[in-house]
Amino acid sequence: MTIFHYEKDADNIVTVTMDMSGSVNAMNREYRQAMGDTVSRLESEPNLAGVVLASAKKVFLAGGDLHEILAIEKGDEQAFLDISLQIKDHLRRLEKLPVPIVAAINGAALGGGLELCLACNHRIAYHHKSVQLGLPEVSLGLLPGAGGIVRLVNLIGLEASLPYLMEGKKFTPAQGLKNGLIHDVTEDVADLIPRAKAFILNNRHDAHSYTQPWDRKGHKIPAGDADTPANNRLITLAAPALRKKTQGLLPAPEQILDVAVDAARIGFDAALLAESRALTYLVVTPQAKNMINTFFFQMNQINGGASRPSNIEKSTVKKLGILGAGMMGQGIAYSAASVGIEVVLKDISLASAEKGKAYSEKILQKNVERGRINDTQKSDTLALITATDQDQDLINCDLIIEAVFENMALKHSITKTCEPQLATGGVWASNTSTLPISMLAEASKNAKNFVGMHFFSPVDKMPLVEIICGKETSDETLAKAFDFTRQIKKTPIVVNDSPGFFTSRVIMTYLDEGVRLLTEGLAAERIDNLGRAIGMPVGPLAIHDETSQQLTKNIFEAWDNLGLESPIGDTRITMEVITTLIDEHNRGGRHHGGGFYEYPSDSPKTIWPPLIDLFRDVKADMSDDDIKDRLLFRPVIEALNCLQHNVLRSAADGNIGSIMGIGAPTWTGGYLQFVNTYGLQRFIDRCDQLSAKYGERLSAPAIVKQTIEAGENF
Repeated sequence: MTIFHYEKDADNIVTVTMDMSGSVNAMNREYRQAMGDTVSRLESEPNLAGVVLASAKKVFLAGGDLHEILAIEKGDEQAFLDISLQIKDHLRRLEKLPVPIVAAINGAALGGGLELCLACNHRIAYHHKSVQLGLPEVSLGLLPGAGGIVRLVNLIGLEASLPYLMEGKKFTPAQGLKNGLIHDVTEDVADLIPRAKAFILNNRHDAHSYTQPWDRKGHKIPAGDADTPANNRLITLAAPALRKKTQGLLPAPEQILDVAVDAARIGFDAALLAESRALTYLVVTPQAKNMINTFFFQMNQINGGASRPSNIEKSTVKKLGILGAGMMGQGIAYSAASVGIEVVLKDISLASAEKGKAYSEKILQKNVERGRINDTQKSDTLALITATDQDQDLINCDLIIEAVFENMALKHSITKTCEPQLATGGVWASNTSTLPISMLAEASKNAKNFVGMHFFSPVDKMPLVEIICGKETSDETLAKAFDFTRQIKKTPIVVNDSPGFFTSRVIMTYLDEGVRLLTEGLAAERIDNLGRAIGMPVGPLAIHDETSQQLTKNIFEAWDNLGLESPIGDTRITMEVITTLIDEHNRGGRHHGGGFYEYPSDSPKTIWPPLIDLFRDVKADMSDDDIKDRLLFRPVIEALNCLQHNVLRSAADGNIGSIMGIGAPTWTGGYLQFVNTYGLQRFIDRCDQLSAKYGERLSAPAIVKQTIEAGENF
């Protein structure tokens, strides 16, 4: 067993150090063989006093082999179930050894790693920011399948377990001490194994120390089993609340809830079997395959630099200039200062710049009140932000981000005025959501150092940055923009120049289709309800109110004035509707007093009453399935168009961008990944049906057929 080092000391304590052949320890085929052999050897070990489980890697133990899980197809269920039960058998035999078993947790233990720890009697963790603990399987469309649900419920109770199981909530070693999942922490990683051995020596004759709670006579689940009044009420309310939240589109949370209830209702070993059966059901669902592909493989690919030029040395920004202290600029300032970057926040007046800096102070104060930082850290971060109205304060900035209104002339003027303040080799970025970067760069004296950086609001919460390369943007500039995005702990996607780029033009199709449905006679409530039914956070009309009809009108007019063709096709219907709303009824969106909805100060929003008759002369006869597919397929088609026309550089950028920037339904894994599991030919056939009934814009782009012919997926 070369990957599990087995060492017995003079006190008859065996230390098993996991050192697998990959870069991290993972619960894969190699693990299964090694763990099986190790448990068998421990069962026959003479005079065994205790066992320490340790890791030779920086990560204690990762979860299952996702490549292996992705390969499981319908028909393979029994083979997968056997694997799951084999893993459980090893852990069950381990925890039944008549000696203390101690986990010495030196690094992250997520998913299967934490499940192994929960099968130990005692858990000691290195108190360090690198040590993350949790069961995040739900974020991949799966559930903890090595006993994690059953052991967690038995350890801390049903209600206390649900945030960790259904939300994938992670915790630190210090938090683990409070929630009862970690027994001890050490400030020095070198103390882990000595501390573990000391526990064994002090407790080896105490049966309580080596018998798991659920194996003790009279064991009771904390806060009671599933049939206590409190838990009964919890279960009764949780199911409909979950259905409302997921619209029934995400099977993993539902399966997790079912298994957690089983763990609180039936015997321990029976619940373990139920857990394995539920996981076996999930691994072959399209939702799991979509989410694993995008949220694990493609996310790692993007954050790892797949879209970054590989031959450019990595860089860091030491001094950042931001032009415009409004909603976007102030958010960028906070994001940069919070990671230690010096920031110059400039606006046309000092008062406006100070107001923008106050945004950071407000966030930092909340973090102080929540115990995340102290007053000194707050003061140090604020000191990094200089609010100013003076151009000279921008001198020697490594990067300047212009974040003013979407007006080409204004942006050109600012570029000409402030670009000379850049340090030698510095980068100029425009935070624009729709204006072509190549046209914006015409005002620059150094277009190769000009790039687009589209942030999303609110910047401090939204994790994505869309980097846009103009015709002359150099690889060095792209690399610097990419590195800065990672420096402020955000995920970058890289796209090529186009009006609206990727994210803006794709979300516009969702809004456009919603307006078209309104003009075809459908009730606004029905449109937005069915938008939510496909998994969007809100319906298209509600989103339009939030982004504002006035902004949409300004964008369409700007494209027209610049002689640019709309990237999403014919927008006349939407333009007519929003022009009527704005010019005839003064309804430009929520922040302009209302749009499709009214927003009473003391009650929930309601549909603006005149809307019922204003845009529909007849009642449409249209099925829910057609409406849902129009709202889903339209942005999917636009994402495919972006890939076909080289606006998108990769499917990974499209999937991550659509989820993190647009709010695409999580279950799809992103708009391009959706087509893979829906089936490419089936997608073409459905598009043919929709386009025949509702218009050519719903036809499948040629790239779908080309991909079929190449025998590939997106």
